[in-house]
Amino acid sequence: MMELSEQSSSRTVESDGSTVHFHDVGTGPPLVIQQAFGPLPGTTAWLTYHRILADLAVDHRCILVDYPNFGRSSAREFHEPVHDLYVRNTLAVLDELGLDAVSVLGVSTGGTVALDMAMTAPDRVSRLIVGGCSASTGGDPYLLAPAPSEVGRLFDECQSRPADLDRIARLLKAIVFDPELIDDDLVERLYAWRLREPEHAEAWSRSTIVARSNLAALARITVPTLIVHGRSDRMVPLEGALMLLGYLPSADLVVLNNCGHWPPFERPHQFVTAVRAFLAA
Repeated sequence: MMELSEQSSSRTVESDGSTVHFHDVGTGPPLVIQQAFGPLPGTTAWLTYHRILADLAVDHRCILVDYPNFGRSSAREFHEPVHDLYVRNTLAVLDELGLDAVSVLGVSTGGTVALDMAMTAPDRVSRLIVGGCSASTGGDPYLLAPAPSEVGRLFDECQSRPADLDRIARLLKAIVFDPELIDDDLVERLYAWRLREPEHAEAWSRSTIVARSNLAALARITVPTLIVHGRSDRMVPLEGALMLLGYLPSADLVVLNNCGHWPPFERPHQFVTAVRAFLAA
């Protein structure tokens, strides 16, 4: 299995006056991997996807993009649909690397960014793998599930108050189906990062996420699309995946049981098997 290094693959690019961090590993057709949602700072793209990278990097050039305020990229205040900012950062990375059309993978926030990218820069996206995501900045309306979700409430509680080990642990354990996946070392690392670099949480608290519905625009996405969703997602319920399936004309859906909001972290083998089969088709 390929040996990967978080440190040696680390790179940065400047975009709109701030630093965007990304990793570049593997060889083959480019696959852009968008960071997931979680406590900030510390929930890096490497954390969420490191368990599938060795498999994907065998025959894909994997480019993992980190968002502002989540640790590796700069702290940044914003007042717009936040996924638009993340799309601009991704396009800056692609321009830096000289890449045109790419496959894009993203769960959680990364899925929303991938969809946004396919709508706003369709010539840059050839395939999509998404999951655990809404289509819209600000979320989509659900028929059954409450809003905000459990994870959304815990995130707001975590970010609006001083750094606290218990609050970070509650948020992380709600993100996954099996709380045993979240060990004390991970909680302590994110807690220490929050204390060491408070500017990320401070910039987030000063920012404004401008809501915008993208549901009507999803019909414009005609590239092959795979949705992989955790059955027990407590951030974006399964009905969110069914909603996407109804709006995306070229989408298929894989549901992973005993899985929450981070499928590549929680069930890496099953997730990467579905992704590799889709990319090879």
